[in-house]
Amino acid sequence: MDALIPRPRAEVAPGAVHLPDWLDLDQQRRLVAACRGWATEGAGLRTATLPNGGVMSVRMVCLGWHWSPYRYTRTVDDGSPVLPFPGWLADLGRRAVAAAYDRPADDYAPDVALVNYYDDAAKMGLHQDKDERSLEPVVSLSLGDTCQFRFGNTENRGRPCTDVELCSGDLFVFGGKSRLAFHGVPKTLPGTADPALGLTSGRLNITLRVSGLRAPEEGP
Repeated sequence: MDALIPRPRAEVAPGAVHLPDWLDLDQQRRLVAACRGWATEGAGLRTATLPNGGVMSVRMVCLGWHWSPYRYTRTVDDGSPVLPFPGWLADLGRRAVAAAYDRPADDYAPDVALVNYYDDAAKMGLHQDKDERSLEPVVSLSLGDTCQFRFGNTENRGRPCTDVELCSGDLFVFGGKSRLAFHGVPKTLPGTADPALGLTSGRLNITLRVSGLRAPEEGP
């Protein structure tokens, strides 16, 4: 659904760019359909247990590399192989980085995706994406319900920080000086998604990253 007043793009912090409504409705629908497929393949959606025993409230499925707090592996917790990272998703990531930074991004080569599903009560505490060996930008795509996204600084979980509403179809890219900024999702706003999307409830977030890791089958 087109906004009455278009939301402008914004550089929230150096290297952190928000592009509202970057995906049109058809693109969003295709991504939702892909997420449904990934959620039913292999080990499917799962919840992750943190080292302190806490259980994350989001459910996730991984592509390319499997993320467990706080490391990447080539197999899921049950020993099954991680789902492959599709080439078309890497192409989408390159287009996203090019749009965010207004430059060619042919060298951007994401090889891991975390697909997180937020129900009405799910949230994500402030954290850094620092389990990768690469500091290439992180690409974040939002689908479904709007969320409050908190983007902080690189030093700690306190201020300064900025709250941004991420709606379905929004793109958020962070790299450069903001690559290791703390960020999280304090809450989602139930019932805010366009019914035409076909996602009846909740929010999907797809983040693309460059792991910097070499798969065992690739050798030393």
